[in-house]
Amino acid sequence: MVLTSAIAIRAACPHDWRALKTIRLAALLDAPTAFGVSHASAAAESDEAWRQRASSSAQRTFFLAWDGQQAVGIAAQVVNRLGECHLIAMWVHPAYRGMAVAPQLVEAVKQRAVAGGHRRLVLDVAPGNARAAAFYQKQGFAFLPEWEPLASHPHIQLQKMEWLAAWPASSVTAQSTC
Repeated sequence: MVLTSAIAIRAACPHDWRALKTIRLAALLDAPTAFGVSHASAAAESDEAWRQRASSSAQRTFFLAWDGQQAVGIAAQVVNRLGECHLIAMWVHPAYRGMAVAPQLVEAVKQRAVAGGHRRLVLDVAPGNARAAAFYQKQGFAFLPEWEPLASHPHIQLQKMEWLAAWPASSVTAQSTC
């Protein structure tokens, strides 16, 4: 993999479904106990399901970090049935860790959340994942006294973190190139 200085972050579009699937499956292989789904279940999903996932909506937007034509990172903004806005599926290819890719992905999710009228963004992290917890704290997230088991590995307890936007938002716009 060739590292370049121009990383582009953008919301996934239906034509990005193969790249979304590839990067998501890579994440699930690299960090199988960090996500709520297993590699096997994600790999078994139909192409149509991946196309749908790549279609942004007010309820769900996947962002991809691109180095040229190669997706090198992923994060998503999802609004659950209770209206709570979540940052999920955060992962960056190992060769790009420590660069600005992860903060750019988080910023894209924050902007989409605020543009959608959400002042609060939450995520779940295993406190034992010190690198991820420290990263999220640097991005303005704080731990909450709320815990829940990881769906794919119920023996792992996750702690909720939250980020609160300055309100009202100032000229934040979510971009789409679809």
